[in-house]
Amino acid sequence: MAGREEIVASLAQFALFADFITPQLKAVVEQFDEAWFADGTKILRQGLTGSGFYIVLEGECSILVDGEERARLGRGEFFGEVSVLLGEPPVADVVARGAMRCLVLSSKDTQPFLIANPRFMYRMLQAQARRLRNANRWRS
Repeated sequence: MAGREEIVASLAQFALFADFITPQLKAVVEQFDEAWFADGTKILRQGLTGSGFYIVLEGECSILVDGEERARLGRGEFFGEVSVLLGEPPVADVVARGAMRCLVLSSKDTQPFLIANPRFMYRMLQAQARRLRNANRWRS
Protein backbone atom coordinates (compact mmCIF):
# COMPACT_ATOMS: atom_id res chain seq x y z
CA MET A 1 0.00 0.00 0.00
CA ALA A 2 1.57 3.25 -1.17
CA GLY A 3 2.33 5.72 1.60
CA ARG A 4 0.28 4.68 4.62
CA GLU A 5 1.00 8.02 6.32
CA GLU A 6 -0.16 9.88 3.22
CA ILE A 7 -3.42 7.84 3.20
CA VAL A 8 -3.93 8.55 6.92
CA ALA A 9 -3.48 12.28 6.21
CA SER A 10 -6.02 12.07 3.37
CA LEU A 11 -8.59 10.25 5.49
CA ALA A 12 -8.25 12.87 8.23
CA GLN A 13 -9.61 15.43 5.74
CA PHE A 14 -12.72 13.40 4.81
CA ALA A 15 -16.07 14.07 6.50
CA LEU A 16 -16.59 10.32 7.01
CA PHE A 17 -13.60 10.23 9.34
CA ALA A 18 -14.12 13.58 11.10
CA ASP A 19 -14.33 11.95 14.53
CA PHE A 20 -11.31 9.66 14.13
CA ILE A 21 -7.99 10.30 15.85
CA THR A 22 -4.70 9.30 14.23
CA PRO A 23 -4.44 5.80 15.78
CA GLN A 24 -7.98 5.02 14.57
CA LEU A 25 -7.13 6.25 11.07
CA LYS A 26 -4.05 4.04 11.03
CA ALA A 27 -6.23 1.07 12.00
CA VAL A 28 -8.59 1.89 9.12
CA VAL A 29 -5.70 1.88 6.66
CA GLU A 30 -4.75 -1.59 7.92
CA GLN A 31 -8.29 -2.93 7.36
CA PHE A 32 -8.82 -1.57 3.84
CA ASP A 33 -7.04 -2.55 0.62
CA GLU A 34 -5.88 -0.01 -1.92
CA ALA A 35 -7.04 -0.24 -5.54
CA TRP A 36 -6.15 1.72 -8.69
CA PHE A 37 -8.43 2.00 -11.71
CA ALA A 38 -7.67 3.29 -15.20
CA ASP A 39 -9.93 5.67 -17.08
CA GLY A 40 -13.06 3.90 -18.30
CA THR A 41 -12.77 0.90 -15.96
CA LYS A 42 -16.13 -0.44 -14.76
CA ILE A 43 -15.52 -0.85 -11.06
CA LEU A 44 -19.03 -2.13 -10.31
CA ARG A 45 -21.48 -3.46 -12.87
CA GLN A 46 -25.21 -2.95 -12.71
CA GLY A 47 -27.02 -6.20 -11.97
CA LEU A 48 -23.86 -8.17 -11.19
CA THR A 49 -22.40 -9.08 -7.81
CA GLY A 50 -20.92 -6.19 -5.84
CA SER A 51 -17.42 -6.57 -4.56
CA GLY A 52 -17.09 -4.25 -1.61
CA PHE A 53 -17.28 -0.82 -0.09
CA TYR A 54 -15.11 1.82 -1.82
CA ILE A 55 -13.83 5.19 -0.62
CA VAL A 56 -12.39 7.49 -3.30
CA LEU A 57 -8.89 8.72 -2.42
CA GLU A 58 -8.11 10.33 -5.78
CA GLY A 59 -9.96 10.81 -9.03
CA GLU A 60 -13.58 10.68 -9.99
CA CYS A 61 -16.19 8.16 -11.11
CA SER A 62 -19.57 8.24 -12.80
CA ILE A 63 -22.63 6.48 -11.47
CA LEU A 64 -24.60 5.17 -14.46
CA VAL A 65 -28.09 3.67 -14.29
CA ASP A 66 -29.11 1.98 -17.53
CA GLY A 67 -26.29 3.88 -19.24
CA GLU A 68 -27.43 7.32 -18.02
CA GLU A 69 -25.14 9.27 -15.71
CA ARG A 70 -26.92 10.03 -12.45
CA ALA A 71 -24.01 11.32 -10.38
CA ARG A 72 -20.27 11.84 -10.17
CA LEU A 73 -18.31 11.00 -7.06
CA GLY A 74 -14.88 12.26 -6.12
CA ARG A 75 -12.33 12.49 -3.34
CA GLY A 76 -13.74 11.55 0.07
CA GLU A 77 -16.95 10.05 -1.30
CA PHE A 78 -17.94 6.38 -1.28
CA PHE A 79 -19.86 3.76 -3.24
CA GLY A 80 -20.73 0.05 -3.15
CA GLU A 81 -22.36 0.29 0.26
CA VAL A 82 -25.92 -0.42 -0.90
CA SER A 83 -25.15 -3.76 -2.51
CA VAL A 84 -22.88 -4.73 0.40
CA LEU A 85 -25.48 -3.85 3.03
CA LEU A 86 -28.41 -5.44 1.17
CA GLY A 87 -26.48 -8.40 -0.25
CA GLU A 88 -27.84 -7.55 -3.69
CA PRO A 89 -26.23 -6.74 -7.04
CA PRO A 90 -25.36 -3.09 -7.71
CA VAL A 91 -28.18 -0.98 -9.15
CA ALA A 92 -25.68 1.08 -11.16
CA ASP A 93 -22.44 0.88 -13.08
CA VAL A 94 -19.57 2.76 -11.45
CA VAL A 95 -17.03 3.88 -14.06
CA ALA A 96 -13.67 5.56 -13.45
CA ARG A 97 -13.33 8.97 -15.12
CA GLY A 98 -9.60 9.33 -15.39
CA ALA A 99 -7.16 7.52 -13.14
CA MET A 100 -8.74 6.65 -9.83
CA ARG A 101 -7.43 5.44 -6.48
CA CYS A 102 -9.67 3.93 -3.80
CA LEU A 103 -9.64 2.19 -0.48
CA VAL A 104 -11.71 -0.99 -0.60
CA LEU A 105 -13.27 -2.98 2.22
CA SER A 106 -14.50 -6.46 1.33
CA SER A 107 -18.20 -7.26 1.64
CA LYS A 108 -17.60 -9.64 4.52
CA ASP A 109 -15.58 -7.05 6.47
CA THR A 110 -17.98 -4.13 6.03
CA GLN A 111 -20.54 -5.04 8.70
CA PRO A 112 -17.94 -5.62 11.44
CA PHE A 113 -16.23 -2.34 10.48
CA LEU A 114 -19.49 -0.37 10.65
CA ILE A 115 -20.53 -1.90 13.97
CA ALA A 116 -17.11 -1.13 15.45
CA ASN A 117 -17.28 2.48 14.18
CA PRO A 118 -20.75 3.90 14.88
CA ARG A 119 -19.71 7.55 14.24
CA PHE A 120 -18.49 6.51 10.78
CA MET A 121 -21.77 4.68 10.21
CA TYR A 122 -23.70 7.80 11.27
CA ARG A 123 -21.74 10.01 8.85
CA MET A 124 -22.31 7.45 6.09
CA LEU A 125 -26.05 7.55 6.86
CA GLN A 126 -25.99 11.35 6.67
CA ALA A 127 -24.33 11.16 3.24
CA GLN A 128 -26.95 8.64 2.11
CA ALA A 129 -29.74 10.93 3.31
CA ARG A 130 -28.25 13.82 1.28
CA ARG A 131 -28.04 11.57 -1.78
CA LEU A 132 -31.68 10.52 -1.36
CA ARG A 133 -32.78 14.15 -0.93
CA ASN A 134 -30.88 15.17 -4.06
CA ALA A 135 -32.27 12.23 -6.05
CA ASN A 136 -35.80 13.22 -5.05
CA ARG A 137 -35.13 16.80 -6.16
CA TRP A 138 -33.76 15.49 -9.46
CA ARG A 139 -36.97 13.52 -10.11
CA SER A 140 -39.23 16.55 -9.44
